[in-house]
Amino acid sequence: MLNLADLVDIGDCVMKGLRQITPYVAGAQPQEKGMIKINTNEHAFSPSPAVLAALHEFDGNGLRKYSSIENDSLRCALAKQLGVHQDQLIVGNGSDDILALAFLSFFNSDDSLLFPDITYGFYKVWADLFRIPFEEVPLTAQFQINSADYMDRKTGGIVIANPNAPTGIYKNLAEIEAIVVANQDVVVIIDEAYIAFGGISALPLVAKYDNVFITRTFSKDAALAGLRVGYGIGSPKLLKVIQAVKHAYNPYSVDAIAEKLATAAVSDAAYYTQVNAEIVEIRDWFSAELKAIGFDVLPSKANFVLVKPAGISASTLFDFLQTKKIYVRYFGDKARLSDYLRISIGTKNEMIRVIQIIGDLVA
Repeated sequence: MLNLADLVDIGDCVMKGLRQITPYVAGAQPQEKGMIKINTNEHAFSPSPAVLAALHEFDGNGLRKYSSIENDSLRCALAKQLGVHQDQLIVGNGSDDILALAFLSFFNSDDSLLFPDITYGFYKVWADLFRIPFEEVPLTAQFQINSADYMDRKTGGIVIANPNAPTGIYKNLAEIEAIVVANQDVVVIIDEAYIAFGGISALPLVAKYDNVFITRTFSKDAALAGLRVGYGIGSPKLLKVIQAVKHAYNPYSVDAIAEKLATAAVSDAAYYTQVNAEIVEIRDWFSAELKAIGFDVLPSKANFVLVKPAGISASTLFDFLQTKKIYVRYFGDKARLSDYLRISIGTKNEMIRVIQIIGDLVA
């Protein structure tokens, strides 16, 4: 009887055309009781009461039918909230889905796509998967994006996460606009997964420039990571292209439950304004506490911080915290990040506990 290893070996010998790619590595999803899970930038608080009510009231009998193709109810709610036209919005399964669609739709040039060398790891994976030539542009020694690196050069497009991940550093709107102005012959994607936790959105640029495309997600600021809903905002010209690509392979991508709950989240903006402000307050307190014990903490406008421990290596602290059922993110395979840990912001009680445990170790 053949085992799995035998099948793989046989397949390697006789099959042609199999794609070889290095996949994106997501953060671990431990299931331990009593743990503090602050490794994947999930929201510290519950979804809005309006979301929970919508879930309770959802009529499951409707699931025998396909979900909406255009997601009009959610796009209408978002359009009113954001002050854009409904035709400037596309909805998908998380911003990952929207970003993948955008890569397929907008980056078909022989010139290299540009994005930072330290940023969301999926950009490189999509470029490789879709066979898009790309160049990773180094951040400065202070982990900043240098605007000049994206100007006066030939490019097939640009992708910038703002605030950036995993650094949490925000680039001001004037500098983002300067990059857009210098590259009006290609699409510039601004990934705003964390914009609700600090900084000014690039949304005003959508009305001024046809080449700007913004992506956002309900996973981070709406506490709906398990729902998988994201959206993109752009000019009608860009939306026609990306909608056509979406309908070419998966027009029913967002299920009926997801659309209903995400629409409810949009309706309760006041709740999310409150809890996101609380996360910002905890983040700033936590950063100050880490600095007080000698840690280097990058200035974050996200719901996480990137920190360099003092008196102990990042890998040692990572392993120690796991023994205490505290899960953070370590990028040991990335040379410039090997001295750092990314720590998501949990509740105040959780972060107090984290500070206590770290303080006891390094004291």
